[in-house]
Amino acid sequence: MEYRNLGRTGVKVSQLCLGTMMFGRSTSEADSVAIIERALDQGVNFVDTANAYSAGASERYVGKALAGGRRASVVLATKGFFPLDPKDPNGRGLSRRHLIDACNASLERLQTDWIDLYQLHRAQSDVPIDETLRALDDLIRAGKIRYIGTSMFPSWKIVESLWAAKEFGLNRFVCEQMAYNLLDRTAEREVLPAARTFGIATIPWAPLCGGLLTGKYKRDDQSAAGRWHGGKDNFDRRVTPEAFDVIEGVVALAEEKGCSPSQLALAWLAAQPGVTAPIIGPRTLDQVLDNLGAAGVTITDEDRARIDAFAPPLATTLRYYDAAMATDFKPNFGRW
Repeated sequence: MEYRNLGRTGVKVSQLCLGTMMFGRSTSEADSVAIIERALDQGVNFVDTANAYSAGASERYVGKALAGGRRASVVLATKGFFPLDPKDPNGRGLSRRHLIDACNASLERLQTDWIDLYQLHRAQSDVPIDETLRALDDLIRAGKIRYIGTSMFPSWKIVESLWAAKEFGLNRFVCEQMAYNLLDRTAEREVLPAARTFGIATIPWAPLCGGLLTGKYKRDDQSAAGRWHGGKDNFDRRVTPEAFDVIEGVVALAEEKGCSPSQLALAWLAAQPGVTAPIIGPRTLDQVLDNLGAAGVTITDEDRARIDAFAPPLATTLRYYDAAMATDFKPNFGRW
């Protein structure tokens, strides 16, 4: 397992990050703990969760798995933004009130005194970024979190946050978590160049596009169980003919290289310029073992050229990034 710096920080993280969105949703507590233990045994030291995953169950399972003495060696990341109680008007978003409450609740569920990387799960334009940064800065000074990051922030919001941090002398974001995979390379247009310019780590989620890049769905048969059963997912995103061109290219190249399609897609993403650690999201122990095998797959220049031919740089064959952004983009001029 290769270890890389988390952006401009001195923290070393594994080239694959274990994501836990399935925990408490499709994966039992016992299986979740077993997956974490196996990933750590294989050299993973980077675990990502969120308070909204399974209404807090994912954080509780992660906390239980790490409580036996493994916490100190793990770079633990979680996120706040989405509501756990939809009836509470202050129970969501990036306000000072909500983020401090959300962070404290995550610490309790995770059974830890500190969070290594606390991320904003989405952007919110009607809350001034200086209010959000000040709250996060106070949490850092209190020792509750050590680094801060974002998820699905457009590039202009990333740059705005860096300016505000410098203007007000606050801790800056060190990491961005965005949707990025071979079926949707939108992140290459602005987010990745911005991250590379300013020394921000990137930990892409949905590297297998919800299972499409595993190769189990065929152009003429989408009956396999999973998120894309029937050719569309739970957000009504539909598989396009162009997406199957990419999937078939991945399957063919993986067969030549003697690896699984999942491993090829993950290895390609981990080797992309500016990418720190793709987030795998296994549901089963077999899936985590397959995904971790990507660490042993080498992507050559010839491989990159072949992949670029059927999945062109900057291109979108299935709109995933835009649909996942979930931000309103309304400007809030004059807030300074």
